[in-house]
Amino acid sequence: MTVPRWHRFLVHPLKPDPKALGYAWDMPSSDFSALLSNRPYVRFWLTRLTSVTASQMLMVAIAWHMYDITSSAWDLGLVGLFQFVPALLLTLPAGHVADRHHRGRILSLCLFLQFAIALLLMAASHWLFATRALMLGISVMLGIARAFQMPAQQSLLPLLVPQSLLQRAIAMGSSGMQIAIICGPALGGLLYVYGPSTVYATAAALLLVAITFALGIRYVHQPVAMAASWESVVAGLNFVWHRKTVLGATTLDLFAVLLGGATALLPIYARDILHTGPVGLGLLRAAPAVGSLIASVALLRWPLRRYVGPKLLGAVGVFGLATVVFGLSHSFVVSLLALIVTGAADSISVVVRSTLIQLETPNDMRGRVSAVNSIFIGASNQLGEFESGATADAFGAVGSVVFGGIGTLLIAASWFKLFPALAQRDRMEKD
Repeated sequence: MTVPRWHRFLVHPLKPDPKALGYAWDMPSSDFSALLSNRPYVRFWLTRLTSVTASQMLMVAIAWHMYDITSSAWDLGLVGLFQFVPALLLTLPAGHVADRHHRGRILSLCLFLQFAIALLLMAASHWLFATRALMLGISVMLGIARAFQMPAQQSLLPLLVPQSLLQRAIAMGSSGMQIAIICGPALGGLLYVYGPSTVYATAAALLLVAITFALGIRYVHQPVAMAASWESVVAGLNFVWHRKTVLGATTLDLFAVLLGGATALLPIYARDILHTGPVGLGLLRAAPAVGSLIASVALLRWPLRRYVGPKLLGAVGVFGLATVVFGLSHSFVVSLLALIVTGAADSISVVVRSTLIQLETPNDMRGRVSAVNSIFIGASNQLGEFESGATADAFGAVGSVVFGGIGTLLIAASWFKLFPALAQRDRMEKD
């Protein structure tokens, strides 16, 4: 029986001619057209752009919908908690799955689950059977989907582009993410005026587009034979612990964002310190994403070639310094600019760290190492909001933000001593 061409790659991946698939391996890394001509990567980028936009829309709509149902701030917190806990519990096993199975199919299945969730929410909104229990159950399902999606998605990228293009590919992916993070919530909030079912229907349509792009991603899949054991599941942790460059890169984000994040306190700054109201709050929330987008586009055009270690720690230091400026500022313009700088510095840090982690990790470990990195990122964001709230309760909002910024500066300085291999890294690729 003749196997259809698309089926060969999605179900029984063979080893196709890279040039036939548009990989453009032989093009120089300085040529930006090499990335744009890489059809598998472009499909991957479009998958992320549409799926993240849909995800951001869902987050806005689910939060508003839950508040409409219960009018409870506690329940709003539970929505985030019910997504975070399954992601935390399942991410390491999900990394094991990503290393054993076809990562493109895992990504497609996770997107399909989110598509089904969006359809369920649309139906529940339209026929008025949305309840608190349903919204919390859906939050758990979203957490499960994202637990498996993140390791597969992160470890898939190095299979689509050569090493010489990896930094540019990550920078271009970061720019798409920031566009989605800026536009997704705004579009979700605008469509919610016409009812939550409108938001869910639009998100479902975007997810269907994302699934279509994901199914078109072709790469050479080489199955990894490994036993389903506890040792295999935690192998990513062991790998990160013994590779000091990877350990330094992953933990840098955990501690820097844990201490330096000010997002949770922006409502206090908008109302009580900067006196700008809800419109100003929206601008403050968007400012880091704007800075990140600017930096991502700059790195796409001018990738870092030398002294990447010092520049990484320098970017974290700039993030901490800008956080201190924001914490002390009583000027809306200065605060806005400071947040833009934090976003730009964070984007540089993300691109460098992500590139180094992927280059330092062999393909048969990338899923599990990406899972560890996902845990650190999730923990830094969630625990960072808790840390900001706890220190603000003890020292006030200004004290909390300034303390966090100084802590981030100390982290950057400490990493020069604790991880000299990372701090002294000259190029992305090892010489």
